[in-house]
Amino acid sequence: MEQFFTIANTILHARGRHYLWEGVGSLSLKSFYGGQALYNVGDGYYAVDDRAYLLLNHAQPYTITIEAQQPVESFCIFFAQGFAEEVARSLTVPTGRLLDEPTVSLPPLHFFERTYPHDAEVSPLLFRLRHAFAQGAPEKGWLEEYLHLLMQHLLRVHQQVWSEVEDLPAARLATREELYRRLYQARDYATALLHTRLTLDEMARVACLSPNHFLRMFKATFHQTPHQYLTTKRLEQARRLLLHTNLSVTEICFAVGFESLGSFSSLFHRQVGLSPEGYRRQKR
Repeated sequence: MEQFFTIANTILHARGRHYLWEGVGSLSLKSFYGGQALYNVGDGYYAVDDRAYLLLNHAQPYTITIEAQQPVESFCIFFAQGFAEEVARSLTVPTGRLLDEPTVSLPPLHFFERTYPHDAEVSPLLFRLRHAFAQGAPEKGWLEEYLHLLMQHLLRVHQQVWSEVEDLPAARLATREELYRRLYQARDYATALLHTRLTLDEMARVACLSPNHFLRMFKATFHQTPHQYLTTKRLEQARRLLLHTNLSVTEICFAVGFESLGSFSSLFHRQVGLSPEGYRRQKR
């Protein structure tokens, strides 16, 4: 395990097959490669692998679990309290006021706690920083400046999310914000627990919404019903397992949450155009 501290922030870079930690952290960006980490945050679950990163806010209690056959690489950045607000202040407060009040205070920032698919805004910076650590500990002055740049891009993503919030069908902004948080918590929960028998009622419970309200809002927000979303994600996971493991088609069927080999094979062929075994032979 490698830890690196700047004046204000911490970076954790480690590899391991088994890990369990429970506690309270600072504002942090979590990323993992070569495997998956499972986060339990309140009633929510978040699966983090090399397809997405996770943001958790300051003082958020959580549990992280890694159970893998091969070492999983973690690259997590912990921002000091007030660091995000410091960067936001320089971007949003007029220059004249900053000259008069260099330390003008802003309300605490709260990011939307969810997984974020790797993007063109934050991920290239994250990958470059990870690469720098793979070459050895970066020079401290460079790293401090780089984390400021990374936070600027995280704040841009935060603004993009707010534009998504504003598009939700609710009269009050506070209602739209809360609805957004609940829907994404339920979607991340479903993604993390694809292999289990998830029901509409269970996902609605995680979102603290009635099943019908949850169904309508989920479809309006993600342009899929919860069942369609689960099916899409399960087929994506099945394709990855067919390509990168030697598990049998039957093992993969049940590993991704399908209950019938026949229905899995039929659905896979309908969506992909090949049988699971045919897909494996062709793509390999």
